[in-house]
Amino acid sequence: MSTLLCGRFELDLSAPRVMAIINLTDDSFSGDGLRGDIAAVLRRAEKAIEEGADMLDLGAESTRPGSEPASEALETERVVAAVKTLQPLGIPLSVDTMKPAVMRAALAAGADMINDIAGLSAPGAIEAVAGNACGLCVMHMQGEPRTMQHAPRYDDVVVEVAEALAARVQALTAAGVARGRIVLDPGFGFGKNMAHNYSMLKHLGRFAVDGLPVLAGLSRKSMLGAVTGATVENRLIASVAAAVLAVERGARIVRAHDVAATVEALKIWQACANAV
Repeated sequence: MSTLLCGRFELDLSAPRVMAIINLTDDSFSGDGLRGDIAAVLRRAEKAIEEGADMLDLGAESTRPGSEPASEALETERVVAAVKTLQPLGIPLSVDTMKPAVMRAALAAGADMINDIAGLSAPGAIEAVAGNACGLCVMHMQGEPRTMQHAPRYDDVVVEVAEALAARVQALTAAGVARGRIVLDPGFGFGKNMAHNYSMLKHLGRFAVDGLPVLAGLSRKSMLGAVTGATVENRLIASVAAAVLAVERGARIVRAHDVAATVEALKIWQACANAV
């Protein structure tokens, strides 16, 4: 699909898009959590847009391996404040949450997309989004954040993740969700070891269930450090390389901490793709 229906927007996916990560958390794996400081959130969002971000992804609950859940009240408070502050910027706002109550509050505040690492599997999650016009990022995760990296197992990670995503798409469409609202994320690092992650990256195009667009979130992740030896704050080059590889293999949206470098690299990729 060449467009994604996303709340106030129809996002053109004929070229790859960059989703800037805006962490509202106290406990971010990448060390860039803004702790709900709305002035800092606005500054970071404006900088991301200046650097070429096509959309913003707001998260108020850490989902790094071993993390503890945030309270529903705190997550809701931070998300709603950020959405209301950033809505006038005129860019699609995604909210990264697993909680149906937070989804409803975010959408009521004006969010354009819900990005759910649990694939909208929580009781009430589909009902929270079905009647809205928001975009939906449906991610695969084996287990839950506190335990997901405790020896994840698959017989064939690519086949099993693709089948799980297809099942979630079926559940959404059965509830009346238009396919044009859905983007799929195989969930790098969410219940996968290094071999699983690189197998998924190599075969990323196979997650485009029935032609739905794929989102790849690889930025600064441990799978990059495992290969390069770089600490999380020194994974810029690896993150940009991974983003380009993901787009080369079919991703239409990439999540990025380092927006300017990612945008610049994808401009070179696009120029090459457009060349005669």
